[in-house]
Amino acid sequence: MIRIHREGMTIVLVVSLMSAMVVIVTSYFFSPWLFIATLAILATILVLVFRFFRIPRRIMKIERGVVMAPADGKVVAIEKVRENEYFKDDRIQVSIFMSIHNVHINWFPIGGNIAYFRYHPGKYLLARHPKSSGLNERTSVVISNEQTEILVRQIAGYVARRIICYANPGKTVEQSSEMGFIRFGSRLDVFLPADANVMVGLGDTTTGGVTAIAGIGN
Repeated sequence: MIRIHREGMTIVLVVSLMSAMVVIVTSYFFSPWLFIATLAILATILVLVFRFFRIPRRIMKIERGVVMAPADGKVVAIEKVRENEYFKDDRIQVSIFMSIHNVHINWFPIGGNIAYFRYHPGKYLLARHPKSSGLNERTSVVISNEQTEILVRQIAGYVARRIICYANPGKTVEQSSEMGFIRFGSRLDVFLPADANVMVGLGDTTTGGVTAIAGIGN
């Protein structure tokens, strides 16, 4: 049985009710062929909506000294950058792009304390765009523990217009627990220490809370 995330309950209910109404109207007033075509289109939409908001059944991993993927998706960037919002030094940025087919729950890549949180209003460039990390609507979350400190940035895309983040400054979080949700296509950037051992490559597929993207500390 598919479990639906709480952030998608209202949307799933509305889409289901509207689809039912359209099916009823079409069955009464239009030809059988148009009814079948409409039914096929609505079924496809419902499947996509249910897939998008589903809660995946998986065993989340907790590993000391390892940074877990904060999202399901594809690695679209691995590069050394200057992180100017919080660290103000050189970092390794690993970016994961989530397509419409991915689960859009986000997870904390490490455990620790929330040292910093900030919401930034912004534009809605395509999430794959290199400038989206600094120009789009986004949240920045810094998790700190005795081993390391990393920044995770949720970025809204062209379609995604709502970022939900459960991080609160001072809160203690567990690795691979839920960090938030981004609706309808988006991206996450992880800013790692410059000496981190990156364990993924460009084009790799990640599973949130399961795929190790980097090794840190001793």
